[in-house]
Amino acid sequence: MLLHHREQKDHFFAESPHSPFANAGKTFTALTYYEPNPDLVFTVPLDPADGLSVQVGTTDGVERSYRRAATATVEIDQQPVMLTLYDTGQEGLFLPFRDATSGTETYGAGRYLDLRPSGDETITIDFNLAYNPFCAYDEAYSCPLPPHENWLQVAIRAGETFAQ
Repeated sequence: MLLHHREQKDHFFAESPHSPFANAGKTFTALTYYEPNPDLVFTVPLDPADGLSVQVGTTDGVERSYRRAATATVEIDQQPVMLTLYDTGQEGLFLPFRDATSGTETYGAGRYLDLRPSGDETITIDFNLAYNPFCAYDEAYSCPLPPHENWLQVAIRAGETFAQ
């Protein structure tokens, strides 16, 4: 299923007029990914957050307002890592994050996950689905920057890497 998802994304980036590569006038060959890592898939309890609104910076300097919807804690490299998940007004929850690979192996501004809570107060966080925002490929896009509370000290070697 993960490999099929990656194939579909590559097809979209290569063929769609909505691809950030088409908009930037760049030729697209394929995205680069880490090998699938089952150790970076977690099903964990979803804890309510404070519900406060957070101003999130973007790559073009405009702020967006998101609501802290929930937190989830996972263990990576034997370290507990608390993640804040946001309600952006769209369906599901949004997890923007930076990690120890940001700026070297992955896009410097961070990566994203789009998440759907389960009906049983848990959530599955699959870092193999972590993706770069469109602004990684075309500066014309405005992309939210991960808030400091989601700047992780651990390396998340899963999902998209960043090679141009």
